[in-house]
Order: sequence, then C-alpha cells, then structure tokens
Amino acid sequence: MSETPEPSSARAGRRRLFLFLGVAGLVGALAAAGMALLLVNITERKHEGQNPYFRVVELTDDIVDPAIWGKNFPLQYDAYLRTVDQVRTRYGGSEAVPRTPSKADPRSVTAQSRLEEDPRLVTIWDGYAFAKDFREERGHAYMLEDQVFTERQQVTKQPGTCLHCHASVYKAYRDAGNGDLIAGFAKVNPLPYAEARKLVEHPITCIDCHDPTTMQLRVTRPGFIEGMRALRAGQGKPAYDVNRDATHQEMRSFVCGQCHVEYYFKGAEKRLTYPWHRGLTIEAMYAYYAEVDHADWTHARSGARMLKAQHPEFEMWNQGIHARSGVACADCHMPYMRVGATKISDHHVRSPLLNINRACQPCHKFGEQELAARVHTIQDRTFELRSRALDAVTTLIAELEAARAAGRPDAELAAARELHRQSQFYVDFVEAENSMGFHAPGEALRILATAIDLARQGQLALRGATPAPAPAQPSAPQ
Repeated sequence: MSETPEPSSARAGRRRLFLFLGVAGLVGALAAAGMALLLVNITERKHEGQNPYFRVVELTDDIVDPAIWGKNFPLQYDAYLRTVDQVRTRYGGSEAVPRTPSKADPRSVTAQSRLEEDPRLVTIWDGYAFAKDFREERGHAYMLEDQVFTERQQVTKQPGTCLHCHASVYKAYRDAGNGDLIAGFAKVNPLPYAEARKLVEHPITCIDCHDPTTMQLRVTRPGFIEGMRALRAGQGKPAYDVNRDATHQEMRSFVCGQCHVEYYFKGAEKRLTYPWHRGLTIEAMYAYYAEVDHADWTHARSGARMLKAQHPEFEMWNQGIHARSGVACADCHMPYMRVGATKISDHHVRSPLLNINRACQPCHKFGEQELAARVHTIQDRTFELRSRALDAVTTLIAELEAARAAGRPDAELAAARELHRQSQFYVDFVEAENSMGFHAPGEALRILATAIDLARQGQLALRGATPAPAPAQPSAPQ
C-alpha cells in the first residue's frame, strides 16, 4: 500500500516552525550574550567605583608637589589646576588686570585694586599696610605669589606666620620641628617673611587636606587645631582633637576653615592665634581682643588703637542657615561630580554662582536665574548697608581728626576712640568676609547695623553724651 504524499502546506508549515525556532534561538543567544556583557560592564563599573584611583606612585608625608599626587588622582588634579581662572561675579572674584613685570614684581597680571574701587578703605586703614595695597581675591593658584608681591610687604616687616594660610606649610613645619608639627609652627612664625618663604614652594596642595596613605581629610594647620581646642574648651569639651573628634562632614568644612578665618599674631613670637576662646560671634571675638588688650595698629587720623579683620568666612558661615542645616563648605564650593563611573569632589574651588547647577540645584529645585537672583538680592542689600556703615565710620574718623587738631585732650577722646575701634572692626568684619553677606545674611546685616549705631554713638561721645553699653553677645549659634 503506497504512502499518501504529504501536502505541500504541511511541509511549508514545518519549515516555518523550524525557521521560527532557529530565529528565536538566535535572538535568545544574542540576548543572553548582551545580558552577559551588561553584567560584566556593571561589575567593572562597580569595581571602578570601589577603586576610584590607580596607584601609579607611592605617596608619603614628604611629597608636597601636587603634580605627583596628580599621577594617582588625575581628575582632581586637572580641576585643581583650573584655580588659575579669573572670573568675576558681582561681588567677588577678579578680572585679569595686565601690568608690566619688574624685577621686584614679575607678575604680568594682577587683580583690580579695591582701594581704587572704594577710597573710603584707605581712610579706615590709614596708618596700616592695607591702605597701601588691597586687591580683589584670586584663586588658590595665586595665594602664595600674591602675598609675596603685595606692596604691603614694602610697608611692614611681615613674619613667617603669614605663610600659615598662603602656602603648603605642613612639611615645612614638620621639618622645622624635627617631625613635630606644632614645634615647627612655633619656630617658623617669628622668622622674617623672606627667610620663611625659602622653606616653601607651593600654594595649598593635596597634602594640606589629605592623608597620603588613606586619603582621609585632615587638618594640618596648627592655628586651627589650637583654635578649635580653645573653642571646645569654652563649650565644656576639654582636650578636643579636631583630627580625632570631628565627623567626616565637619571635616569638609574644617579643612577650609583652616585658613578662611579671623586671626591675630600673639606676642613677640608672632604665634598665629584664632580668637575663639569665648565663641565664634563677632561680640565674642571682640571681647577676647579687649581681654588680651590686642591692637594691630594706631589709626593715623583718629589716634584709636585698631583691629584689622582678616577673612572670617568660617565664623560667618557658622552663624548662617547652611551651617545649621549641616551643609559643608565643600558641598557648595567643591560639589560632587561624576566622571564616568567615578564620583569625585570638584577641586576647581570657586564661587557657587559659577557652578549653580551642581552647587545649588541638588538642594534648591529652582532655575539657575532664580537662584542667582536670590543670591544677588542678599548681596545687594548687604552692599548697600555696608556702604552706609563705611560712611558712618569715615565720618566719625573725620570728627576725631578735627577734635585732635583742635587740641582736645586724649581723655576727652577716649570714649569716641573706643567706639571708632569697635564700629570699624564690625564694618571690616563684613568687608573682609568674602561672601558679601551670603554666608549668613541676617548676621551680616545685624553686624553692619550695629556698626552704624556704634559710629553714631562715637559722634555723640565727642559732643559730651554718654555712650550706650556695648552690644550684648547674641544667643545665635556659635
């Protein structure tokens, strides 16, 4: 019996089934291969994230040159090099001002003069080196050379203490102290500046903020170590060690606060000292200066014993909403960024206004123009009140100068001179603090308003009125 021939439609169906199964198998194989590659890629990226750098060189506490650290950390080093940028914001940063190099000053570019922008600053600092030369701030790349070549060096004999915040001094201190950081600090402070300058080569570098073995943040400035110990002792926490006791988030501000602070040179040994023994408010620091009877110079016109505020960003920030919210300096000035699979802190340290997307918008969900406008509103208001305060202080100076010229005895001028000293320190505190009020808007305005009132009281004292009591220390955060 012969077989019935298979219908052609059945054969065609079977071929389609085999073709479908083949294609499905191929697609499955490709999908499996793709999934495998994806898993391999994910594993590699996780590995990269866990090992953020490839060790090219062995780093030690004796390697200061940031270029060598940069072999292990090229992303951070590339950003660090960009601190040479000169970009001006409304109230900060500097424009590149060309100059003709000379033997005394080889710089071909400087920042614009603040004294030319506002001659009232010459009046308030009359008799002091800052009345000779004071310029807009530039990036970290210039912090050493701008100090070496400022005209203030020609007016006064600056000590080695000045290097504390303008150079990479960690190794220099350790070498001078035979391995003892604090002992070396004490030896370098009283040296003539030109002699101390020979001990350093670089502005701030990696070693100043990072342990070379673990890369953990650390404080290397003895002034801050001692200042924090004095501050915490006043708060009932004796024997405080900032490198042992501070949290990681605190350290992301403390490494900045090593230098961005108010300070003075204590005694004949010129020991750099932060006046934090009573707290971080301006009243607390002024009270400390009064207690130790410190003065930076005697004003040439008023005859008052004066204080020069330095750069108290750390103290002002401590009175503001960002500090109270746990936001660190690095969160805004060195925000995190992603490069490939690696998350790093941006070492191109600069104003958050030049980097709003990463500095501000992670927390503030508004457009860049809106956030910039908010900052400018704060700064515009601070600048206006700062101008009124400068007018008040310079008016008091003029009246004191006239009283001296008229032959009035020192006893009659004592109260007005003390009010000049205090009111000017208050104005200068905001003037020297490089945020134009943004770090603590309410505190900056309070300080300026107090300065205006103190200057007014100084004028009244010259007319025989009894000055009001000194401002009480506020209960604001320390």
